[in-house]
Amino acid sequence: MKKCFNKKNLEKECFLIRKKILEIAYISGGGQHLGGGLSMIEIMAYLYGYKLNIDINNLTSITRDRFILSKGHGVLGFYPVLNYYGLIPDEIFKTYKTQYSELISHPIKNYNFGIESSNGSLGHGLSYGLGIAHGLKLKNISSHVYVLIGDGECNEGSIWEAAMSGSSLEIDNITLIIDYNKFQSDGATSEIINQRDLSKRWSSFGWNVIEIDGHNLDDINQAFNQISAKKIPKLILANTIKGKGIKFMENNNQWHHGRLTENIFHQAMEALDNDNVAY
Repeated sequence: MKKCFNKKNLEKECFLIRKKILEIAYISGGGQHLGGGLSMIEIMAYLYGYKLNIDINNLTSITRDRFILSKGHGVLGFYPVLNYYGLIPDEIFKTYKTQYSELISHPIKNYNFGIESSNGSLGHGLSYGLGIAHGLKLKNISSHVYVLIGDGECNEGSIWEAAMSGSSLEIDNITLIIDYNKFQSDGATSEIINQRDLSKRWSSFGWNVIEIDGHNLDDINQAFNQISAKKIPKLILANTIKGKGIKFMENNNQWHHGRLTENIFHQAMEALDNDNVAY
């Protein structure tokens, strides 16, 4: 959406988006998927603050890039980003999780807000995104599709069916991002189904894999701009920290789905401010 990459600006935007996450999570009450929302912010800010070819005044343009959030429980890393960059108006954003709101705990397709797909049941976003990318290629439309999944989501068989299809169909207008934060709902991914080397696994399925620090914006920028070999889909394996930005939440899987009390909310805001004194 922006014409030039500005690391400093994006770092500040990540901080402000994390504040929005904490505020909306506290105001809406109840349990929240904070950990997996906070881990994806640098990727999301980069996409919506710089990379995606979208026009907020024409969100249904056929030539737009598409973003699919497959890990649907990560909406706290999605709605605040859409709000920050002007796709979801403040008056709608503030209704999150209230009765009759269009913004619930998992995304529902709504082109008015730039939400390209409905996702809740894990494992389907990649197939959905591949279908869109394949259709764009058949119509000779040069748009790109970006899909974000979780590392725990890679336990789903449908992910690997899509992985085979992507390389077999030579879909090179898609970039898959794995939010590799090493945790899922029930614990550490290594203790549930230990997929020891995701990079080699995806490479063996015919994908061009680039492994990066998912919180380093220079790494992110280089990975997204690296040109894949023609007719090979690209995967960015982004090593991230669950709960990133709030020290007591980082790598603490209690915050996969936790509740912010008033006291914890203020502690979290203070922790975030202390780590971002420059802003």
